[in-house]
Amino acid sequence: MTVDVDFGKISGDAHVQEPRNLWRDNLPRAFREFALAGITAGDDGGWEVMLGQNHLANPEPEPQRLLTCDPHHRRAIMQAEGIIGECIFPTIGLYVWMLDDPRVGAVSCRIYNEWMSDGLGRWPDFRCAGLIPTWSIDRALDEVTSISSSNLAAFMLPAVASPDWNHMSWDPLWSAMAETGLPVVMHQGTGHSMFTYRGPGAGVSNLIATQSIAPRTAALLANGGVLARHPDLHFVFVEFNVGWLAWTMDTLDFYTAAFRRYGTTPHGKQWINPELPDNPSEYLRRQVHATFQDDPVGVHNVPLTGSQSVIWGSDYPHQEGTYPHSRDVVARLARGLNENDARNIFRDNAVRLFHFDVTALERS
Repeated sequence: MTVDVDFGKISGDAHVQEPRNLWRDNLPRAFREFALAGITAGDDGGWEVMLGQNHLANPEPEPQRLLTCDPHHRRAIMQAEGIIGECIFPTIGLYVWMLDDPRVGAVSCRIYNEWMSDGLGRWPDFRCAGLIPTWSIDRALDEVTSISSSNLAAFMLPAVASPDWNHMSWDPLWSAMAETGLPVVMHQGTGHSMFTYRGPGAGVSNLIATQSIAPRTAALLANGGVLARHPDLHFVFVEFNVGWLAWTMDTLDFYTAAFRRYGTTPHGKQWINPELPDNPSEYLRRQVHATFQDDPVGVHNVPLTGSQSVIWGSDYPHQEGTYPHSRDVVARLARGLNENDARNIFRDNAVRLFHFDVTALERS
């Protein structure tokens, strides 16, 4: 089956490359030695954040980085790629949750959020996520209020948190976010070290370890009752690819049924706790989504997951993205899909979740 995918795609995953002086110039002077300044590849695979003046070690030319902040430059790239809208996430800012000082972290989130809201966030082509400071519930709730009254369109949380996301202390945050109607975004590699392994083969193996966080976090959200208690709250797992989702749905349902047959532990505790009205897969199918660049396995699994869970993204301008071949990649991936599924994956899911104004996009 051949589907015409020349209908104006929405990229559910794209990035801005922040000026390296963004945080240094805007943090209070006492915090500037901890300013986010860049990222660098480690010797054994993985990425590390550079702080303060260490940005001088990054060889990437600053003018090239700043082009990604220019809406006119981005629009020209998008037009060539057949894209009419982008969901935009940080690059250096992905590492904000690695900061140790909660005060520095909270101010760093606010600096990025205001910069994005006043910049790309003002354009209808771009729906940008704001960073949530997770060092305390109070700081997180304050930023939810700020983001929801700005030009930003999503809340970005780390994929790994302390305490874990199934802890009841986070419930006020889920409630506040659900009230806004904006989605929650969790990007690969956030909130934890990307150096799981070192030595021979560590580079790609670390990527697999990093992507394995998605099924683990999604399982906590489903099994812990977060999705059941907040049925209008949607989570988007960005750049984890999507082949894992069908396996996670099936595996969670299988073991939920198996563990339920055990009844209680020797100490009288239920094996399945909490008991939820639906199987885990139903919560994932309804409220969990994942983006991919070129994942034929995930597309092949659409009959199992449903197309509403799957979002394509170019990952522009990162090397593992589909630029400048997005048209060809999408055409290849769409073979065998029906028109409704193709439109969901390459356009409509992102429109619905991130509240794109399609009329404004078509005018621009």
